[in-house]
Amino acid sequence: MRQGSTLIASVHTALDDSQLVRFEHDLVHQIGEHRSRGVIIDVAALDVIDSFAALTLRRIAEMARLRGALTVVVGIQPEVAFTMVRLGMGTGNVPTALDLEEGLGLLAAQTPPEPHQAPRAGSERRDAPR
Repeated sequence: MRQGSTLIASVHTALDDSQLVRFEHDLVHQIGEHRSRGVIIDVAALDVIDSFAALTLRRIAEMARLRGALTVVVGIQPEVAFTMVRLGMGTGNVPTALDLEEGLGLLAAQTPPEPHQAPRAGSERRDAPR
C-alpha cells in the first residue's frame, strides 16, 4: 500500500525463511517502481521475530537506503521486544515506532521535502508579465 511517497508493507502472518526472502525482494523492487522515499514495515501481527527475520528487516532497510528510501519498523509487540532483547537481537540502526501513525510522523520528520519539478519547456504561461 502507498501513502504519498511512502510504501507501507504489513506482515499479516508469520513468514518462513523463503517467504521472508520473497518479501524482501518484492519490497525492494517496489521501492524503485513507486519511487518511494520512505518505507514502513508493520509487524504488529507477528508474535515472533526470529534472528533471520530481524536480519531480513535490517537488510531491507539497508537496501531501501541504498535506493533512496528511509525505513521504519512499526508495531513490535511488547512480548516480542522483550524476547528480542533477552536473546540479544535487535533491528540495528533501523528506527522503530509504536504504530503506523508514529511511523509516518517519524518518516515525515526525517525525510526531506520532495523536490518540485521544473516546468516543462513550452509550459510557461504566455500572459505572465516579463
